[in-house]
Amino acid sequence: MRIAVNTRLLLRDKLEGIGWFAHETLSRIVRAHPEHRFIFLFDRAYDRRFLYADNVEAVVQGPPTRHPLLYRLWFDVLLPRTLRRVKADAFLSPDGYLALRSAVPTLAVIHDLNFEHHPEDLPRAYRDFYRGQFPRYARHATRLATVSDHSRQDIVRTYGIAADRIDVVYNGVGAVFRPLSAAEQEQARQAFCGGHPYLICIGSLNPRKNIARLLQAFDRLADRGAGELRLLIVGERMWWDGRMEEAWQGMRHRDRVVFTGRLDQERLHRALGGALALAFVSYFEGFGIPVAEAMRCGVPVVAARATSLPEVAGDAAHYCDPFDVDDIARALHEVVTDASLRARLGRAGIARAAQFTWERAATDLWASFERMLKDAGR
Repeated sequence: MRIAVNTRLLLRDKLEGIGWFAHETLSRIVRAHPEHRFIFLFDRAYDRRFLYADNVEAVVQGPPTRHPLLYRLWFDVLLPRTLRRVKADAFLSPDGYLALRSAVPTLAVIHDLNFEHHPEDLPRAYRDFYRGQFPRYARHATRLATVSDHSRQDIVRTYGIAADRIDVVYNGVGAVFRPLSAAEQEQARQAFCGGHPYLICIGSLNPRKNIARLLQAFDRLADRGAGELRLLIVGERMWWDGRMEEAWQGMRHRDRVVFTGRLDQERLHRALGGALALAFVSYFEGFGIPVAEAMRCGVPVVAARATSLPEVAGDAAHYCDPFDVDDIARALHEVVTDASLRARLGRAGIARAAQFTWERAATDLWASFERMLKDAGR
């Protein structure tokens, strides 16, 4: 079988959440299934490290998809032609985008529907594209996969898709993540915060990550005399909006906040492993990979009681209301000041994270793909 795959998010040194999902699952699937030919479809020059096995061939179809107008050109006009040209028997799209003008059987992975519930978080061109196209993608796909039961139920409710057409494929955690020794933790504190203890927040800086309220909550925590505690924010600026800028400008303790930008996985592991706790108060997540990574490292998690996060973290997180700054500050204060709570959360996290592996994700994604073929009569 010739399986075409949308690999436009396999970008060297720029893998984000969905890009990591694609990388970790596809690298395992193609090696596990040498009986099939996989055609990886890139939208720009690619890194050969993403051609994971001899049964993978690369096809470059420009232009790079950097704007909704280019999404339309690539998926509506160019991709159907490419699928015909490469004689694709099936199509797998790890980011959910589809060729609506193609009849090739398709599995689409829709990670979440944040844009449906919080459209104000996105620039208008992106918001209009997502809200216009993703309902059509969901209906067009032969089968869907998503990364949590919360997202599955959300797709059912929002788009009216039958639940038995959607499979849950949980994200995994990279092999690099493990607990740090006491000496390694001290090295991390020295490297990232001048030796001071710190909370860490991980994720691209866009509004749904709730950075504005986190900054306000940290300010209140610092007002309560949280010693030399720092807040380390890891991630690339995506859409730094007015709410975040206002919160930043209004801070009394800006000198305690450190922005690192994007970190590679080795440095991210060190930064996360050395933290006192992960502060992950995003108000909308399809899964929340940093939560699973922190749990694997034995790092306590303060999480929003919202969307998929309780499903992922279970009893291994200390929860807060993501829309209440005082409650975020309360949860952070309790974890920072209670060593026994941190120890309990760390132990629970290590146990819970064991279920989130990329091996399982790849196996489950392939099982969903095979169900898709059955649905299509292949």
